[in-house]
Amino acid sequence: MAVESTARKQLAEAGAHFRAAPHNIEVEQALLGAILVNNDAFYRVSDFLNAEHFFDPLHQKVFEVASNIIRAGKVATPITIKTFLPPDLDIGGMTPAQYLARLAAEATTVINAQDYGRTVYDLATRRALILIGEDIVNVAYDAPVDLAPQDQIEDAERRLYEIAETGKYDGGFQGFARALTTAVDMAANAFQRDGKLSGVATGLRDLDAVMGGLQKSDLVILAGRPGMGKTALATNIAYNIARAWQGETQIDGQMATVNGGIVGFFSLEMSAEQLATRIIAEQSEIPSYRIRRGEIKESDFDHIANTAREMETIPLFIDETGGLSIATLAARARRLKRQRGLDLLVVDYIQLLSGSGKRAAEGRVQEVTEITTGLKALAKELAVPIVALSQLSRQVESRDDKRPQLSDLRESGSIEQDADVVMFVFREEYYLKNREPRPGTEEHFKWQAEMDLVHGKAEVIIGKQRHGPTGTVKMQFKADVTRFADLENEHQLPTQM
Repeated sequence: MAVESTARKQLAEAGAHFRAAPHNIEVEQALLGAILVNNDAFYRVSDFLNAEHFFDPLHQKVFEVASNIIRAGKVATPITIKTFLPPDLDIGGMTPAQYLARLAAEATTVINAQDYGRTVYDLATRRALILIGEDIVNVAYDAPVDLAPQDQIEDAERRLYEIAETGKYDGGFQGFARALTTAVDMAANAFQRDGKLSGVATGLRDLDAVMGGLQKSDLVILAGRPGMGKTALATNIAYNIARAWQGETQIDGQMATVNGGIVGFFSLEMSAEQLATRIIAEQSEIPSYRIRRGEIKESDFDHIANTAREMETIPLFIDETGGLSIATLAARARRLKRQRGLDLLVVDYIQLLSGSGKRAAEGRVQEVTEITTGLKALAKELAVPIVALSQLSRQVESRDDKRPQLSDLRESGSIEQDADVVMFVFREEYYLKNREPRPGTEEHFKWQAEMDLVHGKAEVIIGKQRHGPTGTVKMQFKADVTRFADLENEHQLPTQM
């Protein structure tokens, strides 16, 4: 039995080697014939179909030549195309001119051209999947020593997503009525959602009032000088959104987010443990330095344990890998959305990401351009807001008024251009604290009066917003527990800049 089973397996493997790749020559011929008879057929497939999608090399050449002729404003016919093919080419006993004439004679109608083009594209996609599968097997068998399995997985995911996202034939222009329907649906969802917001609520009342929440497909840059609390604000927002998450099972069995969101957090600087300690400190209101040093009472520990238990179930996923490339980050974000779902992505921070080797060789500015462009494209692809943290240049410190401006962004050209929203975190208290005069002097009394005015307060300056006004939102900041909150005593409306 074992011998018979082995023989059957060998026969099956041998048969598999001789299987032809998926293709349909007749469909390719009919589509090319339609284009040769009526060039309008080309425009029905040109936005998703390329020459390499054809299986037959001759058909690839014919489609490429026809494309160039039509795009040049000329007419592609058997007569105009034949001059670009070798005259002595034997095609099943026919000359190129005879074969082109036969294609035109057996053409499908223009009406069917798009359906035939989709068939050609789908078969090409299947062939590409087979190639990826073969490469995975071959590389896994003969992998070089320095290639980790995880690297191969990420490369395979990248190639799969390239196939999925390139040349979709459901893109292109859409009627305005469809766009209106989408806009009205968004307004209806905002009316029904908690807080009446069109985007994902940050959990910070005054910030949501200005921004309407975090909008899908937006790249939100959160910038600040060291010590301002940009990581704290990003962490607060991420936790608020994850804590508010509510899901609902759809008819197809998929889980859809009704409120809050599933959050992915790329912490390139801090470890997952440090980030978790921050969140525990924020929620328990026990300073993180006391938690780390063990300077807590038994009642504090019980409070921390209870807080941690409440936090265990929230959909907040942390990736603490340092030195990620934008391509690897994108692959991991796609995987998270596919496996767990995703409603918000946080990246801490842009300057710790790397681009491709080619861009890096061109200089840091070009590399950051690739990173920010990649983040914006990823936000659109996944249809989720991405909050990306960024450093500011030191030129802020040289000004009397140290409130950040758009020009203070490092490599600001690409970051400012690609961002839909740019927010700055600013705390006057941080700078004033470092300028304390000698105690007992008149200057010290003035300094103390100024400190009392700004103590525990922060400003979130919205320097750019595509969907709404710019301005400043004043907030409360508890430095010992790194927590941002709405001002309790007065409802601070944003001040226009």
